[in-house]
Amino acid sequence: MNIFTQSKMVFLKKVVTKPLRHLAARSYVGLSHISPNGPSFGITEDQKQMQELTRKFVREEIIPVAAHHDKTGEYPWDIVKKAWSLGLMNNHIPADIGGMDIDCYTTCLISEELAYGCTGIMTALEASSLGQTPVILAGNQEQKKKYLGRLLEEPIVAAYCVTEPGAGSDVNGVKTRAERKGDEYILNGQKMWITNGGVANWYFVLARTNPDPKAPASKAFTGFIVERDTPGLTPGRKEQNMGQRASDTRGITFEDVRVPKENVLIGEGAGFKIAMGTFDKTRPPVAAGAVGLAQRCLDEAFKYSLERKTFGVPIANHQAVQFMLADMAIGVETSRLAYRLAAWEVDQGRRNSYYASIAKCYAADIANKIASDAVQIFGGNGFNSDYPVEKLMRDAKIYQIYEGTSQIQRLIISRNMFEEAKQSAK
Repeated sequence: MNIFTQSKMVFLKKVVTKPLRHLAARSYVGLSHISPNGPSFGITEDQKQMQELTRKFVREEIIPVAAHHDKTGEYPWDIVKKAWSLGLMNNHIPADIGGMDIDCYTTCLISEELAYGCTGIMTALEASSLGQTPVILAGNQEQKKKYLGRLLEEPIVAAYCVTEPGAGSDVNGVKTRAERKGDEYILNGQKMWITNGGVANWYFVLARTNPDPKAPASKAFTGFIVERDTPGLTPGRKEQNMGQRASDTRGITFEDVRVPKENVLIGEGAGFKIAMGTFDKTRPPVAAGAVGLAQRCLDEAFKYSLERKTFGVPIANHQAVQFMLADMAIGVETSRLAYRLAAWEVDQGRRNSYYASIAKCYAADIANKIASDAVQIFGGNGFNSDYPVEKLMRDAKIYQIYEGTSQIQRLIISRNMFEEAKQSAK
């Protein structure tokens, strides 16, 4: 049965039928099997329709307002509501809760298309998935129905609260504490750089429940679901960031915030495992977002190179520019393959930390290089905010930082290599 409701199909018929130029030029037929038992990146009919829906939505709803949200920092509630109504949000929520239960691969296809339009708006839409994933992975049925079900009932968002002013990559440095008192936990502490921090309806919060400072991370932390309107929970000011300004990023302060024991995920000490397991699922879509940005940079640079003339010919005729464009294309295509493999591993039900970190690290680094090259091809115009690549370069940088820096990804990759070597030596 087709995954779309009649209203979504009506939308498809009404919107402009001419697809985005860069998407129309590519058939997306996918790769053949790499090996008899290896992955296939072919796309199903439902995935094609979802991809087409997202492309048209991006062209009609996101690209025309992206510059406005970049300049004002205004949270794109109108776009959130429209995306929610079309099923472009929350689509990975399990079917037994009422969700579409879409796989990671399809989620990545959607993320790439959204990011092509604006990665700030894409982050505003997709960061809710980061907050939801701990509940999907570790929540009991009652928790899932209450909090995931709420997201299906109305266009609201969730947030993921782990990072602190002194604890980003070093999660073991988290100082927010939760103390058990009767049937409640009392939270005190401060989180920082929380995406959707000021607009979320509820949060996943990681807090230390073991008072022993020498306790290992695997036993020291607990994951909580915390309601936004709980007394003592205070979002800070919206941070003025370099890029992705449509995203709402804030600090969150917890002062004697009372959380019922029913809102603990799994139990005390399980928080670190939940938080890290979440990244295995969410890093492939983040990598896909970086690819969407990189593809936009390539398209803008290629188009400009055909229009801009120097020495009497379009700059595309100069070999120096041709080689830059070729390198950009290589980066886009290889980083696309990386996120698709990472997503495929998730959908096979296997731990994918190794592939997820490769995809996230590689796509982030490539997106930044491609954005820089796009500005170079635009020359002086690329340094000006009247041209699109200036924004794209600012937006790209955060991909090397959030959801684990590029350095942390390399650490994860190398650790996986060493662990595999140890296992092979036994």
